Amino acid sequence: MQQKEIENLTLMSNAVRFLSVDMITKAKSGHPGLPMGLSELATTLFAKHLRFSANNPKWENRDKFILSAGHGSALLYSLLYLTGYKDISLNDVKNFRQLGSPTAGHPEYGYLNGIETTTGPLGQGIATATGIAIAEKIKQAKLGNDIINNKVYVLVGDGCLMEGISEEAISLAGTLNLDNMIVIWDNNNTTIDGTADIANKVNMIERFKANNWNTFEIKDGYNFTEIDEILTLAKKSDKPAFIAVKTTIGKGLPELENTCKVHGSPLSEEQRATMANLIGWDYPPFEIPENILSLWNAVGKHYDDEVQNWNDKVKNLPHEKQNFLNLIETKKEPDLKDTFATLKENFIKDNFAKATRNANGEIIKTITPHIENLIGGTADLSGPTCTKNEHSKTITSKDFNGNFIEYGIREHAMGAILNGLSLSGFKPYGSTFFTFVDYLKPALRLSSIMKQGAIYVLTHDSFMLGEDGPTHQPIEHLAMLRAQPNLNLIRPADAIEATEAWEIALQTNNMPTAILFSRQSTPLLRKDTKENKTALGAYVISEAKKDQPQLLTIIATGTEVALAIQTQELLLKKDGINTSVVSMPSMNLFESQSEDYKESVIPSETITVSIEAGSTFGWSKYADINIGLDRFGASAPAKDLMEKFGFTPELLARQIKEQL
Repeated sequence: MQQKEIENLTLMSNAVRFLSVDMITKAKSGHPGLPMGLSELATTLFAKHLRFSANNPKWENRDKFILSAGHGSALLYSLLYLTGYKDISLNDVKNFRQLGSPTAGHPEYGYLNGIETTTGPLGQGIATATGIAIAEKIKQAKLGNDIINNKVYVLVGDGCLMEGISEEAISLAGTLNLDNMIVIWDNNNTTIDGTADIANKVNMIERFKANNWNTFEIKDGYNFTEIDEILTLAKKSDKPAFIAVKTTIGKGLPELENTCKVHGSPLSEEQRATMANLIGWDYPPFEIPENILSLWNAVGKHYDDEVQNWNDKVKNLPHEKQNFLNLIETKKEPDLKDTFATLKENFIKDNFAKATRNANGEIIKTITPHIENLIGGTADLSGPTCTKNEHSKTITSKDFNGNFIEYGIREHAMGAILNGLSLSGFKPYGSTFFTFVDYLKPALRLSSIMKQGAIYVLTHDSFMLGEDGPTHQPIEHLAMLRAQPNLNLIRPADAIEATEAWEIALQTNNMPTAILFSRQSTPLLRKDTKENKTALGAYVISEAKKDQPQLLTIIATGTEVALAIQTQELLLKKDGINTSVVSMPSMNLFESQSEDYKESVIPSETITVSIEAGSTFGWSKYADINIGLDRFGASAPAKDLMEKFGFTPELLARQIKEQL
């Protein structure tokens, strides 16, 4: 590397260092240690290796940069501003971490171009990036190497690599040989409580080698020539690449270097002045000299011509490839109204009891050939969750032209990878048992925060799964997910509602959908299919007798709806208690309806009873009497458990009469 280039990169990296420090110091909040320690690495990466265009931020073949160590957000905001992204101003930089500013405390997807995913919960970034890397390999397989040949760069710290989700992600990345993925480790041996080796003695180089990665070391994170050479080698790797970069947290201010204090404590104005004096930065806060700014702006424009050339190539693609690219970019799914109508007709024609998970399997088998960007997957449970069929083609390290991912027993990573796939234009679903939503909950939460339309197929939805016992029987999980904002949570009562749930999920792109399916059989309850009643959230599925006053309204979900209808018949026949039954597959969809509609479904003048095979927490909003299970389950056949816990029509009727 020529001396002049090193001088320019030094000026550029100091601009990143001081702009990051300035926004944190002004906000009196933030994490200066990372941007101070990584400015040289980030500058070299953006200036000499990252293929992007600030003028064309959504260019499909851009390299992706994911700041998995999201606490270092000031670094990313500095880079976006300096390279000339149009949607971030100097005023935004000055308003770091302030109300309404796009420069949030951690990078938030959708706030600014150049933020590929929301990061901050450590480990989620590297796992989501794995999903993005998989997505790019699928695109490459479908569109060709000359159309998609980008890289996914991930910047991680010790925290990301200590979180367990990272092991799941790097293991799967190695298994799939994601040679388009480059992870850069900020190896500064510092965490919040002290040195990282207090709690972690893992040899990261050997760890990544064991997971089928090629590994590289930058022994001096401030040597531009070494950084450039290693990044060049990593880009040529025939496996996913891991780069360990030896850095110094808080680089530039000796009194704070290599101390945990600089991780999350802003520099004072005096400390900033000391650092400026030591480095020779003679500019006041937020001032970037024109000569340095022009160097950075040139970086942001460097690939503008390549973007135009790429657009010209796309115009010459075969029609089917252009359609796929358009689907990825717009997420406009095909109209499957007739397909879903036929599915419902067939379920009605068959008219026999089945587990809703089996209905789910038939639905997925039917829709898969019609949706080119649908990517399925399972956490080693394709059989029990009924998510794999003859139209499922497994993605492997040798063939990415598929539509199904074998995640292995990796629910944590699966959830984050679903986010990565969704962020990349695909409609992904992943499947596991409902009780294991505990494992993927952090990723599901980020799905909601980022407004991603990923689909979570969760089966074995109650204690009625039986013999596997309390560890596998979800109790509190419905209440937990109902508390999460921006989540479509649907628990179908039968095959018709299951079909409607999938119809909703495929049409929903601004929030994730979790659909809960049963292991045990349930009868077909609906014959009217002209209207998607599941989309209403709740509706009267069995009306009260018209010729006598209605005393009760029973509300139920899932397979308990069939039990509620049988209970309704017993109450009327034996005790003359007239009641209606409401199926409520989705509380959140019901809450979006008008007050008049809600009153028509659950009349305020009747006594209301809820029946659900799970925690009663939250049901008092709708019901006067709540029948559920506020304890863990037991290991026994489902029929025995239903007797024990009072979930038979006779026992439900008795409980209702006692409480009346």
